[in-house]
Amino acid sequence: MQTATRNAMRHTSAPPLTEAQKIAQHMARLSIPGLPRNYELFHEAVAGHNAALASDIAGLGPHPQQAKLDALGLQYRLVSHCGIAAEASGGEAGKLLREAAERLSEGIRQKRAFSRAAEAFVKSISGNGDQGLASFLSEMEFLAESLASVLLAETELEAKLLADVERIETLERGISAVQSASVTDALTGLPNRIALTKAIGELYEREAGAASSALIMVDIDDFKQLNEKYGVQGSNKLIKKLAGLFRKSIKKNDLVARTEGDEFGFLFANVGMRDALAIAERLRNSVEDNMVFATSDKGDPGRLTISLGIALSCDAATAAQLQANARAALLAAQSNRRQPVQAFGR
Repeated sequence: MQTATRNAMRHTSAPPLTEAQKIAQHMARLSIPGLPRNYELFHEAVAGHNAALASDIAGLGPHPQQAKLDALGLQYRLVSHCGIAAEASGGEAGKLLREAAERLSEGIRQKRAFSRAAEAFVKSISGNGDQGLASFLSEMEFLAESLASVLLAETELEAKLLADVERIETLERGISAVQSASVTDALTGLPNRIALTKAIGELYEREAGAASSALIMVDIDDFKQLNEKYGVQGSNKLIKKLAGLFRKSIKKNDLVARTEGDEFGFLFANVGMRDALAIAERLRNSVEDNMVFATSDKGDPGRLTISLGIALSCDAATAAQLQANARAALLAAQSNRRQPVQAFGR
């Protein structure tokens, strides 16, 4: 009876935690607020196999300050943290412009006051011919002091405006760098998922529509096993080498992006299914021919293989549907290693 009860308890035990749940628990143990950008930070460290980021987070110790977490996110160019930095820079630039406008208004006020004093002086002279020399000199001295004050304010304003312009230009360069980082994969330097999604969206927004483009999704076969066997650093080297190979495989009007840890996306313009299939086969052959790496077994060198899913823009009414079609084709290729290139609807 007891044995049966224990067996029943084993069968009804709680299911294993998902990756998201593990990350949430780890954040809770460190008393880290459950902000989306904090989750992205830990997801990149754990699910993204970013050993350097994981080490830097650990170096902050328990209960790390949010400012230090945000600094790490910006250092590793995570999208949400880059967005916060861009927003802060934009806010500072706006503040500088408002302060400059206030100083210009004050300068105009001083000029108007001097102008009124000068007009009063002229009227005094023209209306009072018997004015004494002492009175005249007194008014001239007042005007001279007023003019000196205006000129000093103008000089200070010019220096401050020049400093503000320089600061705004620095902020603009920073915002540009942050915007670039938000659409760039930190490991490979390729565009990231955001950049690919934006490019596909623009494709459907153009007047010509999306009648003749192909989206090819690529996934590295057995990447989890490779990562476990060769470690994060070894896997990152393979990813970077593969990214370099892919970068050389596209033309000026095409795009390749690293969309996830072991996944890439290609957007090819002006191609039909026949061309897309030929391109996919060339990519697959190129990877198998060039991505060979040393292993402990000298008689069996490591060889990288990939699965590819193809979708045509003419078969999708929206950008989201095109990506869903390519994803479906990729899943079909992954489930059938004998046909590693699959096309949606074919």
